Amino acid sequence: MNELRVGVVGVGQRAPLATAANRPGTARVVSCADVSPRGRADAARLFGRDAAIHTRYEDMADDGLGAVFVLTPDDRHLEPALFFLARGVPVFVEKPLAVTVADCDLLLRAALTSGTRLYVGHNLRHLPVLRRMRKMIDEGLVGTVRAVWCRHFVGHGGDYYFKDWHAERARTIGLLLQKGAHDLDAIHWLAGGYTKDVAAFGDLAVYGGNPRRPGTGAQEREEGAARMPDWFDPDVWPPAALTGLNPVIDVEDISMLIGRLDNGVLASYQQCHFTPDYWRNYTVIGDRGRMENFGDGLEDDEPVIKVWNTRRSGYRPQADLVETLSGDDSSHGGADAALVGEFLRFAAEGGPTETSPVAAREAVAAGVAATRSLRTGGNRTPVEPLAPDLAGYFAEHQRGGPAAPPGGVATR
Repeated sequence: MNELRVGVVGVGQRAPLATAANRPGTARVVSCADVSPRGRADAARLFGRDAAIHTRYEDMADDGLGAVFVLTPDDRHLEPALFFLARGVPVFVEKPLAVTVADCDLLLRAALTSGTRLYVGHNLRHLPVLRRMRKMIDEGLVGTVRAVWCRHFVGHGGDYYFKDWHAERARTIGLLLQKGAHDLDAIHWLAGGYTKDVAAFGDLAVYGGNPRRPGTGAQEREEGAARMPDWFDPDVWPPAALTGLNPVIDVEDISMLIGRLDNGVLASYQQCHFTPDYWRNYTVIGDRGRMENFGDGLEDDEPVIKVWNTRRSGYRPQADLVETLSGDDSSHGGADAALVGEFLRFAAEGGPTETSPVAAREAVAAGVAATRSLRTGGNRTPVEPLAPDLAGYFAEHQRGGPAAPPGGVATR
């Protein structure tokens, strides 16, 4: 089999993900585009000077691509993704799929209309601890799932999300969507359904009063000259001591939602950006037991999954079943490499995938509805439904629409 020719749009902080696509004999990154000089320099460093490097993604159209990664900031996924879908090139879109439900639906509709394969980078579906929890649910260890809770402790939230565009509603809608899309998708996956109604509360409790960046820092960041690793300092504590934040901060740094899924499961999600620790804790409650993870494997820890399914009174740290997973110091606990491998196989051959464009859309839709709720007094808010023909098309693994154009499987 000839190598799949791969492109990358947006060579920023997430671009190292695409280096996993360089697999001799299978795939190779041959083309990149970034509007910033730093991005183009990084493209040469990451993918080699033999790769074609462009300022405009439109100029990649002549590079004979068989797949493309769209790794731009969240609010800039739509245009390049639509461009390549229309040209029959399978597209990987980093999560979240988009920052509005309308844009998500435009992308799903474009994939249906063109018959071109669309994939979304929800790497947590490849995270070992979550995959094991999903399997334990399937094995019936907690019975029928009735509730899924997630607590996300974002220990470096100030540096990660409040010093650049992530802090602005105009760019992200809010972190309950941008950061929460991962967890909302994981909740849906563990629960086996999608959120239909939500209510939420949140606040800008800490970073709203912190010192902002002076001068023209916003323009500097906009041009890609500075990124999170350039300013990250893990020794600053407490969070109120953090300085140099984005000039505009109008997203919440603590938020929580409750929701009801379409299968009756109840969900709860809490996100805090000023905790001393950084990890996710999922709790799955069934009618025969409870399951919970301690550690998530994203920072080379060894996560433990505990299951309690016999009666007891009071707190007991001993569980009825305990499983410890091996740590993995590769990117996101090995999930990134698995994610890229699945996308390359899907781009070349099609077929079922662990990730789902519909699931990605439903995570955004739940985040949008929850953000609307928390900014309007916590009112119960319905999640915007998906058009039935789109749901049906993606349920068939994108095989029920027009045939993909020949350009969709370009090789060399």
